[in-house]
Amino acid sequence: MRCAIAFLAAAAAAGAAEQPGFEQRVRSVIEAHAHPRRGEPGYGTIAARLWLREDAAWCSERLEQLLAAGPSGDMFWMFPVTAIAHLDRGQLTPGARKALREAWRTYFPYRGDTENHWLLYYTMLYLMTELYPNDGPETWYTGKPSAENREEARRWIESWIRLTTRRGQGEYDSPHYASMFLIPMAYLSAWSSDPGLKRRASMMIEYLMADYAAENLDGTFVGAQSRVYDRQLLEKSANVANDFGWAWFGLGRPSSDPPSGYLLYYLLAHSEPPPEILRLIATDRSRPYTHYERKRTRNRWRFHDELHGPVYKTTYVRREYAVSSDQGGVLQPIQQHSWDVTWSVPEGRGVQNTFFTLNPHSSLRELQTYFVFSPDFGLTDVVRSKRFYDSPDKFSGGSPYEKIVQDQDTVIALYGVPEEARFPHINGFFSKDLAEIREDASGWIFMRGGDALIACRPFQPYVWKPIAGGGKRLFSPYRNNGVVVQAAAASEFRDLAAFAEAVKALPLEIGLEPLPWADFRSLRGSRIEFRYGQVPKVNGVALDYGKWPLFGGPFLESAVDSQVLTMRHGGLRRVLDFRK
Repeated sequence: MRCAIAFLAAAAAAGAAEQPGFEQRVRSVIEAHAHPRRGEPGYGTIAARLWLREDAAWCSERLEQLLAAGPSGDMFWMFPVTAIAHLDRGQLTPGARKALREAWRTYFPYRGDTENHWLLYYTMLYLMTELYPNDGPETWYTGKPSAENREEARRWIESWIRLTTRRGQGEYDSPHYASMFLIPMAYLSAWSSDPGLKRRASMMIEYLMADYAAENLDGTFVGAQSRVYDRQLLEKSANVANDFGWAWFGLGRPSSDPPSGYLLYYLLAHSEPPPEILRLIATDRSRPYTHYERKRTRNRWRFHDELHGPVYKTTYVRREYAVSSDQGGVLQPIQQHSWDVTWSVPEGRGVQNTFFTLNPHSSLRELQTYFVFSPDFGLTDVVRSKRFYDSPDKFSGGSPYEKIVQDQDTVIALYGVPEEARFPHINGFFSKDLAEIREDASGWIFMRGGDALIACRPFQPYVWKPIAGGGKRLFSPYRNNGVVVQAAAASEFRDLAAFAEAVKALPLEIGLEPLPWADFRSLRGSRIEFRYGQVPKVNGVALDYGKWPLFGGPFLESAVDSQVLTMRHGGLRRVLDFRK
């Protein structure tokens, strides 16, 4: 099966042909990485061949070569070599095994500064100490014996599970970094010798799957997101989450050929199909639904009394499109994505199937809130690795001056940017892949993407600016501003013109002084009243954020602090109870 990666080309040629089964998808990913078409084979190739029980002599030789060149990558080095150590099963030579063990004495990986970093770091340290349970402090880079390393790691892993199932993730719903949480849980479920931790890790895999299943459209992870990279923000199907959706549920296509190494490492440890109820939740879009989630901010080191702030998410999903949002504000540094409309496309690669607006905020205060570096170099250090952060033209990032409310497929975003802010404007992303864009004398902009119809009403005048690679940016240079956005399915109207007439007939009042406000009767009949800095009202009732669920909707239910997640679909019901 050395040419197993041909499954991707075959799937593309087949078009609407039936997807390969789960076991076939798993095998094809592992085969593809075991026999790469290009590039120097690395740790992933070694791990894949050990899983297949192939070429043990080559695996040993190549492992020694890589380790002799010097480990690098910190926790991103730790998880590949941990997989190799546990997939060894007597295949590696004594010399290769010795070299691997020695690396854990001489290389000192940085623990990192994010939630996924710490989970990767502690999980790998835990699992390596389980292979060498009685080794002394002189054999570990930490200078601590195996038992002490293992206990420190276990306590942190269990505290993360407890906090996540009580208050939500900090790096929540990231279409890239979700894999960094799934990999540690897969490893623990496969290789931990502690039955309790092993079981909780298996439950967390389902928990994370469920989080994705309710908020995906054709395999694309929608929903307000804590961290997303620039290209993947616009080209939704280029995310690693699409690889997992394809592997788990046969949705769409992977983000690349072959699928990412992140999916590989997950499957090397956990190659079991998802429960049927999760497959149904992930694929059933026969009826529109609204899904609610509560997450938490990243650790806030300054300017706040509480380490974690709440994140309130709303996601409306139907077959043609999804609309998603958080409440606005800076909930994560640098890479936050607060709201958008994502429309379904039959083939997502290369397609920018999304629409949104934002205030391109950049400030040292934001960075000081979430990082502990010196203020003298903070902005410079961030821009060195995240060059887009300090750009007025950017499309990612949260803003303390953006406030958002959503009801079903209606979004109102208000902007009140003070004098001291560096970028006193809003950017609107209008994709190159919108089929139609019409500016109306009423002030509304109407557009069609796939089978989604979208109306956007900016509060202030704007101009268009070109985007490199296609599409255009709405630029509105006013400190007090806002947008009202209404989506609908193309099947609900004769054409875009009929949709436009229906939206223009909806009651709408907007104002800018002293801060922006809107009063709108949506296409679904809801009256939404929203004033900047005040709690929004829907049908005369203020939103009660204090009662916001950890998960709420037709498929998933979990109360804050409950540590219980109930999944439902039709007559099926499945409960994850982390208290037991």
